[in-house]
Amino acid sequence: MSQVHASDYVHFDGLLKQAAAMPAMPVAVVAPEKADALAGPVQAAEAGLITPILIGDAALIAQVAVEIGVDISGYEVIDIADHSDAAARGVALVHEGRAAAVMKGHLHTDVLLKHVVKRDGGLRAGRRLSHVFICDVPGEARLLLVTDGAINIAPDLDTKADITQSAIDLARSLGIATPNVAVLSAVEAVNPKVQSTVDADALVQMAKRGEITGGVVEGPLSMDIAVDQAAALGKGLASQVAGRAEIMIMPNIEAGNMFAKALTHYARAEKAGIVLGASVPVILTSRSDGELARLVSCAIAVLYAARSDRPA
Repeated sequence: MSQVHASDYVHFDGLLKQAAAMPAMPVAVVAPEKADALAGPVQAAEAGLITPILIGDAALIAQVAVEIGVDISGYEVIDIADHSDAAARGVALVHEGRAAAVMKGHLHTDVLLKHVVKRDGGLRAGRRLSHVFICDVPGEARLLLVTDGAINIAPDLDTKADITQSAIDLARSLGIATPNVAVLSAVEAVNPKVQSTVDADALVQMAKRGEITGGVVEGPLSMDIAVDQAAALGKGLASQVAGRAEIMIMPNIEAGNMFAKALTHYARAEKAGIVLGASVPVILTSRSDGELARLVSCAIAVLYAARSDRPA
């Protein structure tokens, strides 16, 4: 396969430039106790994107900083060894007005999100949490948002409505004025035996009634119809979204996760990740993410927090 260089990710480069022009956002970083978990927020701070507050085992964080050769003396470190307690403290910093986002370090995602969603003292904002992969595919004319491939396993219709609205809000904050939303299934016709087609049709009707706003929602659409205009025309499906999708609403977590990772490994895409639906963005990266993915995840959180008038 051909090698891809950082200059190929023109969409991410644009997002980084936009976010760097804004004030650095204070971010509660929970358990940055491994090299990748600490390097990400430090790099984002050096790029002028965030001001990290490091929450975790202070001795371990200091040890990792020495190992990877970074200076953390200018950052606040809150010494809490237990990961659950560290996550709770990160959420509390939001309530105290000291943090405008939360970032996952080296801890299990469910440990962090447990404190985000808890009814007493959490960050609930009236909408279900959902995850969005933001993908920059070399050579493609637009960003591609894939949701949900990380949190909601088998979302019902109400959850898919929240997933769709959150993705639209995010896309608009990234400069996509009226995003094209493809609700995916294996076929383009509604089939009562295929629940994803039934849900897709319902989401389209919700958008027509104004229950989902800000984007053009079409479905059910198969993957080829969503991304390839020639395929769409070949099946007689000329439309605003067909061949021009910017948001992919997946039928379940398996489809979303596998598609985003396939883009990474076979199309050499870079992908950032963010959790929406709470009162502030939750920056969610994985151990396999590189420097660019971590930087852009922070940049997206900055842009969303600054530009969105809806709950994260």
